[in-house]
Amino acid sequence: MHWFRGLTPVVLLVALGAGSGWAQGYSAEKPIGLAAQQKPDYLAHAGIEQRLGQTLPMTATFTDETGHIGAVQGWFDGKPVVMALVYYKCAMLCPQVLHGLATGLKQMTLMPGKDYDVLVFSIDPTDTPADAVSQKQQFLQEAGFAGNGEAAGAVHFLTGDAVAIAAVSSAAGFHYVRVPGPDGKMDQFAHSSVIMFATPDGKMSKYLSGIDYPARDLRMALLDASEKKISNPVDLLILYCCSYNPVAGRYSVSILRILGLAGMVSMVVVVGMLVLLTRKPKPRMV
Repeated sequence: MHWFRGLTPVVLLVALGAGSGWAQGYSAEKPIGLAAQQKPDYLAHAGIEQRLGQTLPMTATFTDETGHIGAVQGWFDGKPVVMALVYYKCAMLCPQVLHGLATGLKQMTLMPGKDYDVLVFSIDPTDTPADAVSQKQQFLQEAGFAGNGEAAGAVHFLTGDAVAIAAVSSAAGFHYVRVPGPDGKMDQFAHSSVIMFATPDGKMSKYLSGIDYPARDLRMALLDASEKKISNPVDLLILYCCSYNPVAGRYSVSILRILGLAGMVSMVVVVGMLVLLTRKPKPRMV
């Protein structure tokens, strides 16, 4: 988890100050190295809980960047959805998450509007549609979708009240806590860096952690979320040769599957050769 990167300078100073206090109270029973590595108490409730198969609250009401108000189900139109939970006034971790997502999507051949949709939820109830507009414009530029009307129309930056936000974040297993900003106000959030995928009917499908999302992982997560409906034979082969690790939130090559596939191909080749070698030649006509 990248919870540390999401902390504000003030929070970092608080954490460092706490570390200094622990150093002064050092004892053999509580080594200083262990204390320094412990997560601060206020971050105990910030993290991600993968709730695969959980249905999102499709009736929760949000407002998109155009000012349109509607239920979550209105932004699901039969395609898989890639989701991010951030807040638009964030100046540290959230821009990195969105940049990583935009960069990964830009490198894919799958396109929003045609193959999938993008939903970005703000976890800050004070964020407004005006905040969402500027965030979406930047995202479209980074993803290379700015001049593509169909793609831009499938990317939605949503804002909502505390009740709607809590419903979505709870269903997604996305936990966050308020932390003080540089001015001491409780207007910042500590949270994990992760993007999520949902099936066309709104069920949580996959999670990718970190701030760098390779195009290969994005594609496979979308193929899984679509229940293979947007895949081709090559995609299915690649998907078979890779496995999803829910703990790491990543796809990795499955050596056993590749070896098994290679073994099957080898058997087919050997059997084919034996059949050809044991065939009796046809008598020649005189």
